[in-house]
Amino acid sequence: MAPTKQEEYKLKDFKDESPFKLGPAEKFLKEVLDVPFAFQRVDAMLYNTTFDSEVEYLKRSFETLEAACEELRNSRTFLKLLEAVLKTGNRMNVGTNRGDAHAFKLDTLLKLVDIKGTDGKTTLLHFVVQEIIRLEGSCLFGTNQNQTAEKTPISAFQDEVEFRKLGLQVVPGLGGELMNVKKAAAMDSDVLSSEVAKLASGITKITEVLKLNEEIALKESSWRFSESMNGFMKKAEEEIVLLQAQEKAALSLVKEITEYFHGNSAKEEARPFRIFMVVRDFLSILDHVCKEVGKINERTICSSVRPMASNPTLPPVFPGLTGRHHYSSSDDDESISLSA
Repeated sequence: MAPTKQEEYKLKDFKDESPFKLGPAEKFLKEVLDVPFAFQRVDAMLYNTTFDSEVEYLKRSFETLEAACEELRNSRTFLKLLEAVLKTGNRMNVGTNRGDAHAFKLDTLLKLVDIKGTDGKTTLLHFVVQEIIRLEGSCLFGTNQNQTAEKTPISAFQDEVEFRKLGLQVVPGLGGELMNVKKAAAMDSDVLSSEVAKLASGITKITEVLKLNEEIALKESSWRFSESMNGFMKKAEEEIVLLQAQEKAALSLVKEITEYFHGNSAKEEARPFRIFMVVRDFLSILDHVCKEVGKINERTICSSVRPMASNPTLPPVFPGLTGRHHYSSSDDDESISLSA
């Protein structure tokens, strides 16, 4: 709310014997203008007041980024899911030049729901989730496929039900494993960098004010201001150096994790935090699919309990997984093929 230069001149030239009276706001500003570099001092004091909270916010942000990178690299469930997607893509593309991929960009995860089976409802992600919950459930249940194969159809089906119940508790929990990833997805690298730069430039402005203040430090108020700010400056400069180092380390980890999943194509990424956005959006889709899979499994169990057939299984909705067909979405460029 600092006055303009023209307003400053008018207030300074105003004489008390004038027939006009100043309002409370103008009287206050006229007094403030008698303080040397008043508004530069106010800026310095505001910077001082908000410094700790700004630094704490940025530290937490960089810690979240570091934790998000750690989660993506070490989440067992997430890596299992990626492995299942890769294997599924390779099985669907047997006989093609895309049938032996070793990796794929995470953007592919968002396209899994665009690939539908023969029933027109079940997506490729539904199939992947069903496979994972069966395998995870089998591990938790403490049995293997050979043991299951030796059992009667009814007993095997009962085991299958237990597998899926246990496995369905694992996959939806992925969102909990990647909490920091979801937080990181809401961040903007440009905003964080500008906030750090703003704090660093604030130190420069305070230094300029202190130099101006030294010229009139004969007054007690000016001396006290310099003493207070010099003490703060020493602490603030150290904090900013540490913060800049933390920023560099966090952004380096983000770059590494992006290259880990996307290889050399990571260099073309315009938004450094996009990888977190992709995973966050996928987790939202995955949560919805897991709920649908749970309902599908319940319906399957109910329908199979009524005079149970000798082999209580549903016909495959993705026959290409057992044949040599190439499946893709409607857009050839958006193929489910997982390129190496």
